[in-house]
Amino acid sequence: MSALGHYLEEEGIATVAIVLIRPQAENTKPPRALWVPFELGRPFGPPNDPAFQRRVLLAALNMLVEDGGPVRIVDFPDDDPRAQPDPTWRPPFVPEAIPARSAELLASRLEAEVLLLQGAHQRWMAQHDRSTVGLSGLPIGDCARYVAEWLRGKAPPSPRDGFSAPLILRFAVDDLKAYCLEAAANGPAKPSSRQLGDWLWNETATGAAFYALRDLLLTQDDERLRLIVANFMVPAARARTG
Repeated sequence: MSALGHYLEEEGIATVAIVLIRPQAENTKPPRALWVPFELGRPFGPPNDPAFQRRVLLAALNMLVEDGGPVRIVDFPDDDPRAQPDPTWRPPFVPEAIPARSAELLASRLEAEVLLLQGAHQRWMAQHDRSTVGLSGLPIGDCARYVAEWLRGKAPPSPRDGFSAPLILRFAVDDLKAYCLEAAANGPAKPSSRQLGDWLWNETATGAAFYALRDLLLTQDDERLRLIVANFMVPAARARTG
């Protein structure tokens, strides 16, 4: 977007970019850029905070009427208010994610955990009336069963026409992540993204299943499957090496 801004400006269209990586903006030199000190994927700050997000948007738009240039990078003055942990938050109950002795046991725990979180996710839906679950087009229980079958080593076919099995696997994993994180965020507390991530990846059978499935599928011959698994199943910051 930073490089594209120059082409748009040559056509008389004023631009401003919101950037999350300041050195990258310094290298590409956009006409105008607002650098925000938020985590990747959240250029407007925390979810469910429209007042804060509006401040970010207005700060960016104000750069269109301010003097300066031809290259101008401005730092947004405030950190993400949700970056700090909420000591009042308590995650929903799930059995302790002790190491599973077999893929079959871990797959069964994944399926059972999704059922256990159903009530917490229903409360999230009642509270917010929306969800980011649904990318796969499958019911969440079917997502769990589909991922579990891969973990059991069965490589099931795609349940949807027009979508390859590796792609549906990716979408099912994304839906399960969203389902668990939304379930964990229900209620009045406002956990930080790190709190939610630590819970998902360190304390749940779902997170343990994703780690195990990633390790399993990275050894497969299917190059497309390996690419999807390496890039989308476990966030880079959470990936385990060795």
